[in-house]
Amino acid sequence: MQEKFTAKIQPKFRNRREQHLIPADKFLGLFVFDIITTLKKFPLFILTLLLFMLASCLGEEQFSASPSDKLVFSQDTVAFDTVITGQSTNTYTFQIFNPNKKAIQINKAALGGGSTSPFSANVDGMWLSGGEGGPFTIYSEDSLRVFVNLKAPVTNEDTPQAIEEHLSFLLESGLEQRVILTASGQDVVTLCGEVIEENTLFQSPRPYQILDSLVVSEGATLTLAEGVRLYFHPEAEFVVHGTLKAQGTFENPIVMRGDRLGNMFSNQPYDRIPGQWGGVHFTATSKDNDMTWCDIHAGDYGILCDSSSLDIQKLIVDNSIIHNTRGDAFRARHCITFVGNCQITNSGGNCVTLNGGDHTFVHCTIGQFYPFTGGRGVALNFTNFENGAPLPLVRCQFVNSIITGYADDDIMGEAAEEFKDAPFNYVFKNCLLNTPRVENEALIDCLFEEDNEDKDLRRAGNFYPEFDNSLLVYPFTLSYKSAAVNKADLELTRQSGYIYDLNGRSRTEDGMPDIGAYEAFPMEENTEQ
Repeated sequence: MQEKFTAKIQPKFRNRREQHLIPADKFLGLFVFDIITTLKKFPLFILTLLLFMLASCLGEEQFSASPSDKLVFSQDTVAFDTVITGQSTNTYTFQIFNPNKKAIQINKAALGGGSTSPFSANVDGMWLSGGEGGPFTIYSEDSLRVFVNLKAPVTNEDTPQAIEEHLSFLLESGLEQRVILTASGQDVVTLCGEVIEENTLFQSPRPYQILDSLVVSEGATLTLAEGVRLYFHPEAEFVVHGTLKAQGTFENPIVMRGDRLGNMFSNQPYDRIPGQWGGVHFTATSKDNDMTWCDIHAGDYGILCDSSSLDIQKLIVDNSIIHNTRGDAFRARHCITFVGNCQITNSGGNCVTLNGGDHTFVHCTIGQFYPFTGGRGVALNFTNFENGAPLPLVRCQFVNSIITGYADDDIMGEAAEEFKDAPFNYVFKNCLLNTPRVENEALIDCLFEEDNEDKDLRRAGNFYPEFDNSLLVYPFTLSYKSAAVNKADLELTRQSGYIYDLNGRSRTEDGMPDIGAYEAFPMEENTEQ
């Protein structure tokens, strides 16, 4: 039979190759027609072939009933960490693998809490209605994907409450396998469109979730007690027309961040991604603002100060962190600000932008190590103009501070040539600067990173432990090898009152304070260097 089949179709090939009498566009049609004609003459052949293929498929799809044939899970525990109660979380996912030679049938997938479970699950595209569903088939050496989310119940408790149950898979063999589901549910005080029109105190031990911008009206004062946490929804801002008194402590700092508590990727919390919320905006009418021991991070910007009279204190910020913003971390326009013992780091714009005004920075670490693509600004930019208009820079003073970053030059100061009468006054004293060395009477006892012969200790090498760009973790404590160690002005440290760094280490105990917001780890603690 095979010989006849071959003899029938082969001449066509020979005819085209050797005699070139059949046009190319007709050859395929003739070839298919001849195959169909030939197969009609051999129905027994076709039937035998189909039965053989069917038998093969049935052999491959045999189901295992052996308890020794188990499924393998990409993770045995799905941990949601801390979530806001009463609101659906992000979706977490894991895979189920069948490494066996036979297919496995899952007769039932079920949540431990059944229809009352706070968890929801989707297995291979099917939601578990009432907390259970099935059957599901996983063929040999194949897999399926499971999606899980959570709506944690409101508990009326101040502290996070643990939640744990399981997602079970009952196999055809009678074997049951489980994946553990864990979380902690945190109750919050939810604010939507909140406008503070009279003097108000926030002191709840629960986080405040700001679904829309939190606004302090002109003439009103909002006081934040130590330990207050403000969780802002995407694009929500903190707008202050009046006055803000944020009174955190070393033990209980005030936190301002986004309200997305889960992970964007594995081991990558949303909280480390910039642009999760707006930022803190002090408008033109705002005055006498005071922020101490505050942690502001992952916003579109950090702190923005609008123009106001230079005979009124706009803002004092001390012992605080402003970190990881999509735009400027700290921007002040024609106003009076004082910043002491602060870390201002990693921004898609500039870490610090000063357009005119009167500004003093003492014992600050200003570091531009923004890791994301799309460009970044510099660590410090200061001018005496904006948008073609003069803005007198009455004072721009940096004392005992680090100003650094990845660039070759992270300090940009520019005076407008067309406004020669506009003041442009600046001074740097006992600072470590990432800018080309210049001889300038406004730079007093400063160190320059380019002078360090050890290239590994330039830029991020000043800090210990090293940055982890993959996890977006940036410790700004000093390496004991940094040029900033023991180089701060002791008398200026004492005068400023910042005798302890942001980690609570004494600056004056050894009589040789370090430049920046952090003292170096002692040599014996820098074991990896």
